[in-house]
Amino acid sequence: MKFAWRDGNQISLLENGEEFFPRVFECIRAAKREVLIETFILFDDKVGRELREAVLEAAGRGVDIHLTVDGYGSADLGGEFAAAMTRAGIQIHMFDPQPRVMGKRVNLFRRLHRKIVVIDAERAFVGGINFSADHLADYGPGAKQDYAVEIVGPLVDDIHRFALSTVQPSVKPKRWWQRDPLPLASSTATHDRGGMRALFVRRDNDEHRNDIEEHYLQAIRDSRHRLIIANAYFFPGYRLLRELRNAARRGVQVRLILQGQPDMPIAKLGARMLYNYLIRDGVQVFEYCRRPLHGKVALVDYDWSTVGSSNLDPLSLALNLESNVIIRDAEFNRTLHERLELLMEQHCRQIPLERVLKGYFWRAPVIFLIFHFLRRFPAMVGLLPAHTPKLALIQPHEESDIQPIGSEKTQ
Repeated sequence: MKFAWRDGNQISLLENGEEFFPRVFECIRAAKREVLIETFILFDDKVGRELREAVLEAAGRGVDIHLTVDGYGSADLGGEFAAAMTRAGIQIHMFDPQPRVMGKRVNLFRRLHRKIVVIDAERAFVGGINFSADHLADYGPGAKQDYAVEIVGPLVDDIHRFALSTVQPSVKPKRWWQRDPLPLASSTATHDRGGMRALFVRRDNDEHRNDIEEHYLQAIRDSRHRLIIANAYFFPGYRLLRELRNAARRGVQVRLILQGQPDMPIAKLGARMLYNYLIRDGVQVFEYCRRPLHGKVALVDYDWSTVGSSNLDPLSLALNLESNVIIRDAEFNRTLHERLELLMEQHCRQIPLERVLKGYFWRAPVIFLIFHFLRRFPAMVGLLPAHTPKLALIQPHEESDIQPIGSEKTQ
């Protein structure tokens, strides 16, 4: 089952934690009935503590709150930080918690990488920003550059039902022919509040393995004028690389914004293996050098845009649970284009073909071998004995050292 396009939405672009966190916390503090949060990372830092205070305040008013975190990204969540919330009745779910091996996290694959917030089934946030202080500029050189969207309108119905189905297995995502009102979508969620057409799209390891990638492919094939992809971890498969090169060959201005100051050096190494293949056919590559790039956004021509959690790499495209919003609207496209243009002008360096070709003759065999290994890596992981990831509920506890226990749902 796939979600349908929804007309009549208002969608705003939020850049970095400075724009994202105040809006989310404000909406949580104004919540009346329900708050659903999914995040890959929740840290006990100033952002995590502000989130905790906001949900505690809401829970004190009787708001039903579900907070879902990933067992790898938020492996250290626990202690008094979580206990204060569970004692207040907040339900904290941990996706696939696993014990450490020799002190190391080993549950690296098939992660819940989505970032979703839904307030009262009336307002939603989707993007790539985690609840951690490294999304704020005052964090220092390691502060991440990232994006999210705030949504009001009919699309929220789909996002709400999907997020609710994660923590309540009996709730199934609404099918395209089912237009009945949702239980909590009272007066405003289904009203026309703007003219934007949008689609909520996800990737999982069941029926929607390739949905996000297929939307990227179709948009690139349809491109006629311009195409910008800003992606933190860029290492897509043959089809997407081929379509990018084909678009540049037919005269589309194709520009990639990739990491120049990566938080994980392997991300930069992987992307640079592809530079020769892309640049020699006219694709322009820019490396963002101000700080680590964590964004996962793209635009095509003058009315197609996407913002979400999915990178274009083997983990996001073949293993992780991801979600994006695709927007067909000229005004939103223009806003995103202006932001990305500013990024390229002020904080990026363009990679010339001459630099890529220097020493390429001896690096080419190494690049070939590493590329094919990485592209087949998800398939190799799939051959390993696989457990079924489950959602564990962190139980209310009076002591400070609490651990996730039990299981509620198989993903």
